Amino acid sequence: MKRHTNISRNTSRISRQKRKNRLLASAILIGAAVLCSLLCLLFVSAGAGRHGKGQRQFWKGQEQEKQKTPEELLLAYMDYVAEENYEAMYGMLDVEASGDISKEDFINRNAAIYEGIGINNLNITNVAYNKENETVSFKMTFNTLAGEICFENEACFYKTEDAYKLAWSDALIFPQLLQTDKVRVSVLEAKRGEILDRDGRMLAGWGTAATVGIVPGKLGDKASDIARIAELLEMEQAAVLKKLEAGWVKDDSFVPLRTLPGVKEIDLLSIEADAGMLEEKARQDQLLQIPGVMISETKIREYPYREAAAHLIGYVQNVTAEDLEKHAGEGYTSNSMIGRTGMEGLFEKELRGENGCRIYITDQAGKEKTELAKKEVRHGINLTLSIDARLQEYLYEQFQEDKSCSAAIDPGTGEVLALVSTPSYDNNDFIFGMSEEQWNLLNEDENKPLYNRFRQVWCPGSTFKPVIAAIGLETGTLDPMEDFGPEGLSWQKDASWGAYHVTTLHEYAPHVLENALIWSDNIYFAKAALKIGREQLEEHLLKVGFANKIPFEITMANAQFSNEEHIQSEIQLADSGYGQGQVLINPLHLACIYSAFYNNGTMVMPRLTGRPDEKPKAWVADAFSKDTANQVLEGLKKVVNHPDGTGYALHRDDLVLAGKTGTAEIKASKEDTTGTELGWMAVFTADPSALRPILLVSMTEDVKGRGGSGYVVQKVKTVLDHWLDEE
Repeated sequence: MKRHTNISRNTSRISRQKRKNRLLASAILIGAAVLCSLLCLLFVSAGAGRHGKGQRQFWKGQEQEKQKTPEELLLAYMDYVAEENYEAMYGMLDVEASGDISKEDFINRNAAIYEGIGINNLNITNVAYNKENETVSFKMTFNTLAGEICFENEACFYKTEDAYKLAWSDALIFPQLLQTDKVRVSVLEAKRGEILDRDGRMLAGWGTAATVGIVPGKLGDKASDIARIAELLEMEQAAVLKKLEAGWVKDDSFVPLRTLPGVKEIDLLSIEADAGMLEEKARQDQLLQIPGVMISETKIREYPYREAAAHLIGYVQNVTAEDLEKHAGEGYTSNSMIGRTGMEGLFEKELRGENGCRIYITDQAGKEKTELAKKEVRHGINLTLSIDARLQEYLYEQFQEDKSCSAAIDPGTGEVLALVSTPSYDNNDFIFGMSEEQWNLLNEDENKPLYNRFRQVWCPGSTFKPVIAAIGLETGTLDPMEDFGPEGLSWQKDASWGAYHVTTLHEYAPHVLENALIWSDNIYFAKAALKIGREQLEEHLLKVGFANKIPFEITMANAQFSNEEHIQSEIQLADSGYGQGQVLINPLHLACIYSAFYNNGTMVMPRLTGRPDEKPKAWVADAFSKDTANQVLEGLKKVVNHPDGTGYALHRDDLVLAGKTGTAEIKASKEDTTGTELGWMAVFTADPSALRPILLVSMTEDVKGRGGSGYVVQKVKTVLDHWLDEE
């Protein structure tokens, strides 16, 4: 403070003498100035008809600026600081009294400091003018990358011929700052937290990669070497040249070009070394044979389960200019990463932590003088999911060639054990940087590997029949022992349905609820839906979560029973009874409804995070009565354990399973004969004492001609064998 005041007073004495000289010189021009003013006034008057109002406002603004007090000018100057309007700031200066600083130097100095420290929320208080020494004292408070900075300061304003002007010095930025000093910002990047499965296996974390770069001065034949490097790195030659031509590059600089997967010698000797790893090793060996090429090891975000968990875990990328603008004031820098999708995006705040930062002043020799602000680094937290990485991998391996999705939960706790969407993509590719060819292949693939299927809703087909059975029992409209009678393989209520018939695949007797579940009879459940009626069916579907958001960390599409607010016709109601019509549901939602058959009627709330010993929460505590849930459960056991059950292929001698198969027709219209089919399997361990409880729902598109739901059953069997037989 004292140093700033002394500088200001010395400047004041010099400036006053100079102003006296200027006044003597300007006296000679007074007559001319007066004449000029009169001419201007005549010109303004003459143009008043055309521009009168605008001209008057202009001159009024000029007069107001001249009439501002030093206190008002100080506040105006600080407003310009907040707005980063450095030109306007410079316009308020008495340049001579400010050391004849040029506009360019002024702007560069102020912009570098204020923007470098990330100034925001600037506040000026305690403003007071001391007429004797022509200074305005004030208190300045603002936020920065390193937290809040607050100090008291003074600014010198001199009265010129027509207004007050600011005598600026570096000390107006910070009282301790001299012209030869520098303001430094030191950022300590927070370490991003890892994402782990329930047993501590890493789903996202830190690994090593290879940064390939060039030392320009060591290149041999520059043109041919660059062409070869670009070819091996799958880059355009122009992109390589652009990096080499950057202003900072010297002959002995290391110019990084691209990050490649790290390849360790020990990996190549292991039984897990695949063709891709061997190819990568060969590519890097070829690069190292080119003079000037260097490969250094670097830390990088890594996704060990790659395609198996890509839709669930997501990926991070370097921030863009748009990110920095959108997240201004949140501590992101041009070197930061940001979660784009999946868990990386959903838990971005928790995973990224908060960078540490110091702002300090150094002298001309680079020695630290003063620390202005400091914020300690807060590393990101590790996020543990309820996911079992092995189950995630088993499901991916079985369905990787299909358009499919699966959701697995612990039916007693609601912990989500797996969420898989296939086909998939390698989320590591987004870290290393995709070539245009890779990106186009992903986006143009007709199987849509970037599409997250487990978040969508699908027509459930016969897996919906247990839900109808439970609603029928709850409403009392369905007597489980009532024989609906034989109808053959095709049925319609009456002639009002025209040519439309409900069809089924199996003859059986008697036509009671349990047998209808075992043989998956469409006709029985169409009749059941008609008995329940539209109003009661809709009421109970709303109760079990239809048309509502699933209470889950990941946003899933909402289930529906109609494209409209209500079911529109008797035929649509009948079709809804066996999971057709316009019924759509998410596989995780369906799993939660099935959990009611395991939990005496309570639908469990699904969760991905939380403590392993956390008490389960109910999504719908009384979705069905205990008697209803147990009665449906017995039927679902028969589906898997009765020799005629559609899910008998999953039968085990050591453990009781329950479940339901489903095949849903996807047609453009009732008359469409070229539509495709979705295959479903919903299965769970029915015994609460099972050592590895699981409730798994899998759906596969395009199973028509491939065995329908039987295609899915065989794949689910392989997964269950892995899961249930593990120790």
